[in-house]
Amino acid sequence: MSYQAPIKDMLFVMQDLAGIGQVAALPGFEDYDLDTAQAVLEESARFCQDIVAPLNWEGDRNPSSFKDGQVTTTPGFQQAYRQFIEGGWQGVIHPTEYGGQGLPKLIATACTEMLHASSLSFALCPMLTDGAIEALLTAASDELRQKYAPQLISGQWTGTMNLTEPQAGSDLAAVR
Repeated sequence: MSYQAPIKDMLFVMQDLAGIGQVAALPGFEDYDLDTAQAVLEESARFCQDIVAPLNWEGDRNPSSFKDGQVTTTPGFQQAYRQFIEGGWQGVIHPTEYGGQGLPKLIATACTEMLHASSLSFALCPMLTDGAIEALLTAASDELRQKYAPQLISGQWTGTMNLTEPQAGSDLAAVR
């Protein structure tokens, strides 16, 4: 099954509904006009369509596993993740002071949508990492931010789901 990113629709929403021109007028976002958005979206689409989407079928046939203390990932996931981090995709929305690209959420959200639509299995790792980054940037001390955010944003480290509930602990099935 192939994936075709709806770039034309995304650009329409950005220009005619969300007002990317107004976003580009904000301090720090002057370089992020419709032309820049189109270039970023086209590159994201290429990566998602050509590299990530083909992993869906392989993931169904050969899912990741843990056996005898050894993790085996779906063939192709490691190489795709390497390309993902080399392309700077983990840091698209995150602050430049920690190694991110600092793109406006309007553009970054479209990239995230493409990644999730092309292979949710692959996208789970970057999604959980984004959650860890946001937690650090929102609530951590500057010392912790400096220590962990650059490693997560670069993709050198990944985040995990950190969820607990008073009545369930980490047993997600028991969450109410």
